[in-house]
Amino acid sequence: METDPLFITRRRFFSRLSAGLGGMALGSLLADRTAASMPAGIPGFAPRAKRVIYLFMSGGQSQQDLFDEKPLLRQRNGEALPDSVRGGQRLTGMSGNQSVLPLAGSHFDFADCGKNGTRISTLLPHTGSVIDELCLIRSMFTEAINHDPAMTFLQTGSQIAGRPSIGSWVHYGLGSMNANLPAFVVLVTKKPTDQPLYARLWGSGFLDSRHQGVRFSPGKDAVFYLANPDGICGTGRRSLLDKLAAMNRISYQNEIDPEIESRIVQYEMAYRMQTSVPEATDIKGEPKHVLDLYGPDVETPGTFAANCLQARRLAERGVRFIQLYHPGWDNHNKLPQTLPKLASEVDQPCAGLIRDLKQRGMLEDTLVICGGEFGRTSYSQGTLTKETYGRDHHPRCFSMWMAGGGVKPGIVHGATDDFGYNITSGGVHVHDLHATILHLMGVDHTKLTYFFQGRHFRLTDVHGHVVRDILA
Repeated sequence: METDPLFITRRRFFSRLSAGLGGMALGSLLADRTAASMPAGIPGFAPRAKRVIYLFMSGGQSQQDLFDEKPLLRQRNGEALPDSVRGGQRLTGMSGNQSVLPLAGSHFDFADCGKNGTRISTLLPHTGSVIDELCLIRSMFTEAINHDPAMTFLQTGSQIAGRPSIGSWVHYGLGSMNANLPAFVVLVTKKPTDQPLYARLWGSGFLDSRHQGVRFSPGKDAVFYLANPDGICGTGRRSLLDKLAAMNRISYQNEIDPEIESRIVQYEMAYRMQTSVPEATDIKGEPKHVLDLYGPDVETPGTFAANCLQARRLAERGVRFIQLYHPGWDNHNKLPQTLPKLASEVDQPCAGLIRDLKQRGMLEDTLVICGGEFGRTSYSQGTLTKETYGRDHHPRCFSMWMAGGGVKPGIVHGATDDFGYNITSGGVHVHDLHATILHLMGVDHTKLTYFFQGRHFRLTDVHGHVVRDILA
């Protein structure tokens, strides 16, 4: 039954108004996906970065043991954290019931690196060798004190699940640079861990589903169910998709549902990926001198080293946002025993990625980011002994580094106090980080918005400032 025009809803009105244009737009959508995702009216400017490789260290790295040396902690090892330093900060339930919070000096040495003598841990010799390419931020801070909301905050700009991930926002705002590969790809290091990583961290939230990250898995089939089943040839698959698209177009004309358009686009992308993904993920043609950059694990599928090389190959082929997750950094206990192995897993691959991008002339327009969801406490969680200690979650300050893509190389931004507990200068909030990433990609973070449930949303929500001191 036809709806009475006097009672037609605003949404239905605009849906019908766009129905005639929808068919034409759908053809354009399938023919040219480069601009398909770009929202109209976003004021832009010359980008410094064309693509992003984000190395996410899930669990929270210990900045005092890796990037932010604190000699005072060694001098006062075992003493109680002064109340004046803590300042009444809330603690997690894991250390909040301790009668004393003993300061824990790092067991690891630091060394001068690069032209400016930037001191970082000797656990990261390869990273130290490329420190002149990095912008080391020692003054990151966040609002969340537990993993789930903290990871969600870093990935989506909100502690509450359901918002689009940063890669989805970038795809929505800038579109794709390769019609045969996803604009947003996710790679997860394959290793045993008690800390889950969940697909909503790279989900599209309330944005169209075409903007969500596509996870590539190690092994023969990088994308599950992408290859044709036994007995199905390419011609048969093409015919099936054509008939399915025709049926979906009929549904679109009846329903005016944008997700139907997305479904057609995604089916077509999957068809093209049957050829493009195997080519992009096959490293057999990589010369030995390139493999050597990433370290001995590079030819083992699913390792962080292998994923770093895959990230370079995907970036080279026009994938705009590549997210790598390396879990296991939640060092609540036995940190001196566990941290060296974690550092060795990522140290050479990170440095190799920087060198590989630079030798190809790609570092100048590729933004590389590395860090976790928060830092670790300067005091020991649990008993402190001569042999071992652990560190709890610490949102007040932590370290990250960035490289390439318009960031100043060879600098240190921000500082923390002698206890490594509070920021003393150059604080960078999570929203500031996101605003800066978008700025480097040529997008004003205040203008990249999406209207949903009665208001305009953006990655940086209602605040966030570009950290101009780190811009080249």
